[in-house]
Amino acid sequence: MKRLAEFVKERRKEVNLTQEEFAERAGVALTVLRKIEQGKSNLNMDKVNLVLGMFGHELVPGNSKEIAE
Repeated sequence: MKRLAEFVKERRKEVNLTQEEFAERAGVALTVLRKIEQGKSNLNMDKVNLVLGMFGHELVPGNSKEIAE
């Protein structure tokens, strides 16, 4: 299991996108992506799933800071 922040940041870098570019493509505000990558705990699950959807993943209720690979 990887922390959500690490997962998103690593995957975004793998596709060579800046935070701004990635946020735009995912349909979220830049501040949302920054909060995710900083590991903030008060995140909107719908917004997180928009970001994870870019990688074919989805966060389900439970420990909202971890994602199964």
